[in-house]
Amino acid sequence: MRKVSLRNLAAHKVRLALTVLAVVLGTAFVTGSFVFTDTLQRTFNGLFEDAAKGVDARVSPPEEGSIGVPLSDAETVRALPGVRAVVPAVEGQIVLLGADKTPVQTGGAPSVGSSFIPPEQALGEPETFVAGAPPTASGQIALNEGGAKRAGLTVGDTTQVLVPAHGVLDVTVSGIYDVSTDTGGFVGALFTADQATELFTDGEHVDYVDVAGDGSLTPDQLRDEIATALPDAKVQTGDEVREDVKAEVTSALKFMNYFLLAFGAIALLVGTFIIYNTFSMIVAQRLKELALLRAVGASRGQVGRSVVTEALVVGVLGSVIGIAAGVALAYGLRAMLNAFDVGLPSGSLQLAPRTVVVAVVIGVAVTVVSAYAPARRAAKIPPVAAMREEHAATGDSLRVRTLVGAVFGVIGIVLLVAGSQGTGGGAAATVGIGAAALILAVLLAAPALSRPVVGALGAIFARPFGAVGKLARTNAVRNPRRTAATAFALTLGLMLVTVIGVFGSSAKASVDDLVDSGVTADYILTGPQQIGVPVGAAAAVAAVPGVESAVALHPLPVTIDGEDEYGTAIGGQLDGVIDYELREGSAALDGAVVVVSESFAAEKGWSIGSPVTMTNRDGTAVTAQVTGILADNQLLGQWFTSESVYEELVPAILRADLAVLVQAAPGTDVAALRGDLEDATDQFLVVQVKDRDEFKGEQGQQINTLLAVLYGLLALAVVIAILGIVNTLALSVVERRREIGMLRAVGMQRPQVRRTIYLESVLIAVFGAAVGVLLGLAFGWGFVRTLADEGLGTIAVPWGQVVAMLVGSGFVGVLAALWPGIRAARTKPLEAIAGV
Repeated sequence: MRKVSLRNLAAHKVRLALTVLAVVLGTAFVTGSFVFTDTLQRTFNGLFEDAAKGVDARVSPPEEGSIGVPLSDAETVRALPGVRAVVPAVEGQIVLLGADKTPVQTGGAPSVGSSFIPPEQALGEPETFVAGAPPTASGQIALNEGGAKRAGLTVGDTTQVLVPAHGVLDVTVSGIYDVSTDTGGFVGALFTADQATELFTDGEHVDYVDVAGDGSLTPDQLRDEIATALPDAKVQTGDEVREDVKAEVTSALKFMNYFLLAFGAIALLVGTFIIYNTFSMIVAQRLKELALLRAVGASRGQVGRSVVTEALVVGVLGSVIGIAAGVALAYGLRAMLNAFDVGLPSGSLQLAPRTVVVAVVIGVAVTVVSAYAPARRAAKIPPVAAMREEHAATGDSLRVRTLVGAVFGVIGIVLLVAGSQGTGGGAAATVGIGAAALILAVLLAAPALSRPVVGALGAIFARPFGAVGKLARTNAVRNPRRTAATAFALTLGLMLVTVIGVFGSSAKASVDDLVDSGVTADYILTGPQQIGVPVGAAAAVAAVPGVESAVALHPLPVTIDGEDEYGTAIGGQLDGVIDYELREGSAALDGAVVVVSESFAAEKGWSIGSPVTMTNRDGTAVTAQVTGILADNQLLGQWFTSESVYEELVPAILRADLAVLVQAAPGTDVAALRGDLEDATDQFLVVQVKDRDEFKGEQGQQINTLLAVLYGLLALAVVIAILGIVNTLALSVVERRREIGMLRAVGMQRPQVRRTIYLESVLIAVFGAAVGVLLGLAFGWGFVRTLADEGLGTIAVPWGQVVAMLVGSGFVGVLAALWPGIRAARTKPLEAIAGV
């Protein structure tokens, strides 16, 4: 029986290739996900092996986001026994101007300024200079080799550096150095110790302090000694620092891995239906062969195992090819990200044994499980079936599965509607369960549903083609299980595309509504996400003639009643720049005041006059009084406070602006004012002046970029679904070979045969697309409703995309039918009728 299985595979090479391809695409995505993230993990681990090199202990502030470690603590550590050297670390974010006088784009990689540490003071290996020399005076910088190349700068060149808290500095490149962590788009500028301290600290604190022992104490003992002397500080050994950094990277890469694997799972799920459909058709076509095997002595188990053996071979072959394709996919993904200048580190691709095992197990398991039901049917074929031309399933099982599907459909609709009435995680989970029930309902009821729906579609698409169209419609509905299974693969893919489309359209519509209804400022100043708008830009535009107000929005993380809260500090008054609805009190921001949203006030039990104590990461506390309660406003968040409170809680070195809202004075030419604002902000290098429409477009572009990534990942599932249609049609041509031969014998022309196959494919594809789009719209509506409290207050349907998908599915149907149609048209009538 093994020989029979293998020879059967070898005899149907095209069928084998199409089935293997479905497995290849799914396992390739899984393999590519693991290879890509493993490669990044290995590369980052190699880079961070040098982190804190030569450091026996590090003293850090207990809370991230605080002002840092007091310099007095460095002197305390220096006086401890067992300490050889103490090096305070000073660094901060910068923006470097390149030779073309534009900011250097790092693609998301860090752009950092830090203090140069002379070799005799360095704890680890000092920088190796490949050109020039280290900075020796204020106004000089040394650049890493990769950063200098990216900026187009060499030794002796003059340029500018933007330090967010200090503004723009004129600098000269004194040297270029090489470091092992020089990768991606990283830019590292070294300043003299004095200038770095001036630029990146308040003169009393540093980011952290590195300590080297004299050898008399182990790193653990040195850490404990320092921790005893500095009970309020966080003290770690060098190894602990490296492990923390690696853990952060691992956590971030795990999310990426799960994200990619989720799309791999979708592709495999779609592939499962294709494989199941393929083996179902193979068994149906081989009924006579299998029955004859039973007649000559093969047992049920042997017949069933022969089908499973074929699936096993397909699974192994597809997995092995998929692994190779996955490595190529990971290479292509990295190349694409590098082309988009994402700033990822480079390194050799990593194919771990775990990846190979997982890919093979998944590929084989999916294939064998998909072929299990057809194998069982094959095993139950009685020998007398050899006397029949074909074997048809009874209507009873179709009625039973339809009734079960209807029950799941009712449950799904009830849960979907019930969940969409609320917000939050519980409501989203209810919608998700309802969606799963509806998907299962469609899976079970699709065969019964396909007859009336495909029949109706046939009346639209096929009627103009006369007898050929009628024949195509008949072919599409006469085996509803096959039609449903083929269409369901496309249904899943387009359902997910539609859900994402509804999310994206709703997000953009919600942003547009928020800006249109809430922002009344004429212009909005924005900056890079990493640094925001540099300090000083608001004051610069406020001084421009014709500007009535320039209101800066500052992020303000604090602790209130023992809980971390994130609010906004407003540098000015809201009137004229943001529209709001006042419920009680006043929104004037003078002195130690806080204005809260209606829901947040109710949650906290606050009312007008309530004291609110806000504590920053360093323990500084400010008590403000609730002076106003507003209607909930997504733009303003749960609470906001005044500039004076912000200045008390946030040290000058840590201050930043999220955006600056600019209102023109009455009678000012708003269009002409734009040029003056751009001139005033040119000195800040990265500030962009946008009107409300441009600001909405910028937010929409960010959403579009995310959607493009998601659509690209989902494209694999849609490709597999299209291949499934190709596979099904190709196998149905083989199954109907005698029928096609008879039609050719009675006068049907080759173009008519092709047209029949094309129309049949279009009906199946449009059916699958229509069901997928309807499900996607329902699920998207339900999920967006549950996110109303997160800012998605407007539900928008991408009707253009919906129509494009439905029309595109027709073209997909024709495309998928090209090869099967040509193959059917080449059928020789006499040979087909004779069964040759």
